[in-house]
Amino acid sequence: MGENFLEQVKGKLIVSCQALPNEPLHSSFIMSRMALAAQLAGAAGIRANSVVDIQAIQDEVELPIIGLSKVDYPDSSVYITPTLKEMRAVAATGAQAVACDLTRRKRPNGEQIADIVDQMRNEFPETLLMADTATLEDVKLANELGFDIVGTTMHGYTPETAGKNLADNDFAYLKEVLALSDAPVIAEGKVDTPAKAKRCLELGCHAVVVGGAITRPLEIASRFVQAINE
Repeated sequence: MGENFLEQVKGKLIVSCQALPNEPLHSSFIMSRMALAAQLAGAAGIRANSVVDIQAIQDEVELPIIGLSKVDYPDSSVYITPTLKEMRAVAATGAQAVACDLTRRKRPNGEQIADIVDQMRNEFPETLLMADTATLEDVKLANELGFDIVGTTMHGYTPETAGKNLADNDFAYLKEVLALSDAPVIAEGKVDTPAKAKRCLELGCHAVVVGGAITRPLEIASRFVQAINE
């Protein structure tokens, strides 16, 4: 399953179809139709949040899925598939890959990511594990733990990387990640134009994930309104 997934998405676009409860398009049905639109446009894969959204998308399209589950816990700032419970639930959907936060921050319930990885390898040996990283130190940890995919998902979204953008200085940070990572790198995080997506692939990324620029009309419309108002 893993090799097939990597083969299917190599050099191509993965569309993130996600809407949180406070967003206008929060609906498994709507996300499934977003995924269908992505498939019709020629996307090679989908990134989806929550078991119900993943299942709805699986009913609608045949594209491979990177699954995750965003859950807030009071004792941790880690929210992307933060515990073994969420990892198991996402893997049980049959999603080809499961993504989780790998930012070295304290995890909920005192869980250790190394233990989670070991357990997942035992229970779901066919499921790829994707590390959502923010820094080069996170990428080193992904190497140590043997993650199958390294994503740049959290770069710009943690306290130490706040305000940073993957495209800064002609993707200087991404180039460092590509040089350091033992696993295929999937570029993700503020890749908001076709030109940026293409550049990520030209630099050697295995695939590129685009979300907000395609599937979040509130964000898209806000940029137009802001530009007009300025």
